[in-house]
Parts: sequence; structure tokens; C-alpha cells
Amino acid sequence: MRAVLQRVLNAHVDVDSQPVGRIGRGWLILLGVGHGDTEAIAEQLADKVVVLRCFEDADGKTNLSIRDVGGDVLLVSQFTLYADLSRGRRPGFTDAAPPEQASALVDYFGEALRRRGLHVEQGRFGAYMQDTIDLMGSKNVRIQDDFAFGHLDAYLVSDHAAYVEAPILDWLGTDAFPSRR
Repeated sequence: MRAVLQRVLNAHVDVDSQPVGRIGRGWLILLGVGHGDTEAIAEQLADKVVVLRCFEDADGKTNLSIRDVGGDVLLVSQFTLYADLSRGRRPGFTDAAPPEQASALVDYFGEALRRRGLHVEQGRFGAYMQDTIDLMGSKNVRIQDDFAFGHLDAYLVSDHAAYVEAPILDWLGTDAFPSRR
């Protein structure tokens, strides 16, 4: 699984100009599912999301988790997180799971977050969705499973277009930011 977590003051997602999910302060989670993903991986990811300390305490330090601040989650499926940009100029998506598997695991992940006490709203799988977000600072987090080592890797990524950490370049492919290589 690959997830991009964006801290938001509020966010909502619409389908056909109708709201399907709306949250206040919390995480907008874009979730991609790959062929080898399982419910066990979704559970690991949910464990990571609820304890990840990316929200500020009274001193302005990022010591608080979404659970600590009583935050919400807006979960949106995003197969494009499995884009392969290694050849040519058109991304390929063959590493993304088929819709039936992906839809089931996105729903399972949402339920896993709910079981951990979070309020979760979801987009509609497979629909053309319009997301409206009010970002909360410049902290975005990318999390992906690492089958070779049996754990999840997390990277803090700035939302400023001029800066992208090196590990995300490997994930996106070398054509994504050729000037950074």
C-alpha cells in the first residue's frame, strides 16, 4: 500500500457536485493499493496512521497524533500512487491492484481506522472525485509497504514543489524530476 497523508484544517470530496465526505482538522489520506497488499498490511498502516506524531502541541512541537488532537480522516482511493514513470512520458499503472481488490482493501483500511477510534469519511471508489482541501502547514507524509524488509517506510515530504526528498524520487521514477538527478 502507498499512502500520502496531508494535514488539513478541513477537507471535502464531491462526486457529481454532491458531497460524499467532509472533515474538519485531521488527515486527508490518498491511498493506493498494489497487487501484493493484504488486510495485514492495511492493519499495519492503520497502526502507523493513528500514532504518527505530526500535529503541534501547545509549544508548537509536533508531538501529537491524530488521536491526541481528536482529528478526522478523509480517505480517498488513489491508484495513481502506483504510477510507473520509468519509461516514456505516459505513466503506467500495472502495479496498482485490480479494482475489486483495491476497493475491498480501501474499505478495510477505513474500517481499521474506525476500530482504532477515528472518525473516517470516504470518497467513492472509482468515481471522478473533486477534493477541496485547506492544508494545515507544509507537512505531508508518504508511507509505503516494504516487502523486502517486512515493514512500512514513512517519509516526510514538503508540499513545496521545489523540494522533494530523494526517496520519493525512487518511488516516482527518474523521469518525474529529471533536474534532481
